[in-house]
Amino acid sequence: MKEVLLLITTESDEIRSKNIAKLLVQNKLAACVSIKPIFSIYEWEDKIEDAKEFEITIKSKPELKENLILFLQKVTSYDVPQIIYKNFQAESKYYDWLGKTI
Repeated sequence: MKEVLLLITTESDEIRSKNIAKLLVQNKLAACVSIKPIFSIYEWEDKIEDAKEFEITIKSKPELKENLILFLQKVTSYDVPQIIYKNFQAESKYYDWLGKTI
């Protein structure tokens, strides 16, 4: 089966987001990382908060999930980082590229 892992997290700062993305690729934890600005509204410590954040979408192998989670927990600026993930079916050429990259 040609499954890839898609993991999404957030960061508060663009520079920090880019640094995390580069480290993920350099350390062979991700084949590709996308970053986009978002605006989030959430409850934190009994207050409704809003913040500009950066969504980090990580494309990787399913077997690297636990290593990715541990890495993100170490480098995040958040007390409770958003770390959500799911395996997806991938097109053959993309799957082959991802497999050769990491």
